[in-house]
Amino acid sequence: MAKATKKQALGRGLSALLKDPENDIKSAQDKNADKVVGNIVELDLAAIEVNPFQPRTSFNEEALEELATSIKELGVIQPITVRKIDFNKYQLVSGERRFRASKLVGLKTIPAYIRIANDQESLEMALVENIQRQDLDPIEIAMSYQRLIDEINLTQEQMSDRIGKNRSTIANYLRLLKLDPIIQTGMRDGFLSMGHGRALININDADAQLEIYEKVLSDSLSVRETEKLVKSWHEKKSGNKKSSTVTVPTKVKKSMKEFSDYFGAKVDVKVTKKGAGKIIVPFSSEEDFERLTKLIKGEA
Repeated sequence: MAKATKKQALGRGLSALLKDPENDIKSAQDKNADKVVGNIVELDLAAIEVNPFQPRTSFNEEALEELATSIKELGVIQPITVRKIDFNKYQLVSGERRFRASKLVGLKTIPAYIRIANDQESLEMALVENIQRQDLDPIEIAMSYQRLIDEINLTQEQMSDRIGKNRSTIANYLRLLKLDPIIQTGMRDGFLSMGHGRALININDADAQLEIYEKVLSDSLSVRETEKLVKSWHEKKSGNKKSSTVTVPTKVKKSMKEFSDYFGAKVDVKVTKKGAGKIIVPFSSEEDFERLTKLIKGEA
């Protein structure tokens, strides 16, 4: 207990140091920066603003209330992380749920780790730390990965090193962003799992993708059942392609050989179900084309 009280007192002492305008810490090289950066400091909630780079865009109200109740009884066990952006002004890097829940129960201060970073570093920290520590839905994780690629210029290999995930795992998340926005919303709302999304992404027809998505929801299909449905769709599509193939009549086939012999090139014929068609005569060069032209004109 004495150890915890000492730690809390230290945090409050550092908090007072940060409120001294004559010794404002703006960089890691400033006086007393080593006492603050990386340490737990009690910060005023009013001095902290929400991070615009936060990948989480929705918060479960019931879960937030539960966290608020826990904080009311036990306090904030895990400090949030902030970056200093001005005198006595901070921006969240990670811990927005704890930040929101603390405000819900009326706390005035919150324990925080302080970092000094520029916008790009802050964005990377926010994305990486949230991916690792927060219970993000699959689409939020995918969007975070995409932002690391687009805004931090990380390759999938570099990302793999930063967040400790296999490249194949990262690639699977990124593929989810190719799903129809309606399906992405369904995943964010918890109607579909990542397994469902990975099955549906194999449907390259947008209308068919949505049709199967609606069936998955209405029939409460499992991931395995969804995979079977997708497989069935592919087999049906493949069957339709085969059935649309028209057999070239025997008489036309015989004529094709005569055409090929006459033109000195392998002639192809396309025939429709109605009996119409076209003859394709290939040529290998401009000189060959002139040769075929003379044959057609009867000049050869």
